Amino acid sequence: MKWWKVLGVAAFAGVAAGGVLIAKDERRRDAYTPDEIRARLHARLTAGADDAGPAAPSDS
Repeated sequence: MKWWKVLGVAAFAGVAAGGVLIAKDERRRDAYTPDEIRARLHARLTAGADDAGPAAPSDS
């Protein structure tokens, strides 16, 4: 019967740790304003377009 207690404590610790990680991720995500997110996405888009090189010609 003792191993049931250990299993229960381990499950509780796992759920608590998961909740902490989710809360931490939410706080980090909520730290940006929509304008900051938009600016970062535009910067990533232009950086990705620069790295891709010339576009392939289309058949149209």
